[in-house]
Amino acid sequence: MGIFSACIGVYHGDTMSFTYQAEQWLSQPIDAVFAFFANPDNLPRLMPAWQKARIESASIVPPPGAAFKAAGAGSRVTLSFRPIPFSPIRVRWVAEISEFAWNDHFCDRQVSGPFGSWTHCHRLRSVDREGIDFTVVVDQIEYDLPGGALGKLAHRLFVRRQIERMFAFRQAEILRIFQPAEPETTRSPQPQMK
Repeated sequence: MGIFSACIGVYHGDTMSFTYQAEQWLSQPIDAVFAFFANPDNLPRLMPAWQKARIESASIVPPPGAAFKAAGAGSRVTLSFRPIPFSPIRVRWVAEISEFAWNDHFCDRQVSGPFGSWTHCHRLRSVDREGIDFTVVVDQIEYDLPGGALGKLAHRLFVRRQIERMFAFRQAEILRIFQPAEPETTRSPQPQMK
């Protein structure tokens, strides 16, 4: 399965704006993959266990035609997590779904949280490769760090790496969730020597 990621930064006055993009191919139909991502209950599963992520509150606006739990445009989720291992402090992040289109994309934006701003668009597309139905998941993030040169230094020293590690973990977990189970191999008993 293909995985790609990149991070680019641009300076704008007092803030530093960055973009990050990651792409992953899954050998699953788009409706199953989109349903997983659209359900906010799955978000903590996509974060490392040491972060102890949990949903503190959620105001869900179901999208039109929802047959299962999905956070449509206008939904708000408050998530809390540990920013570093063993931290006694939890960071609260309030996100709102700003766009939603079934089996195509949805975008969430930070209402309050650790960044100056944060917009994350999850874009999915279906690709048929020799009769196999793949879903391509593209994560596009635009975010700002306040503090000018200090924000730029923080990004260079740890923020960029933390985002890259977060998405590497997320992609590995998604692959584990959606990877078809390998058939168990059965071994024939070996004759015992006497």
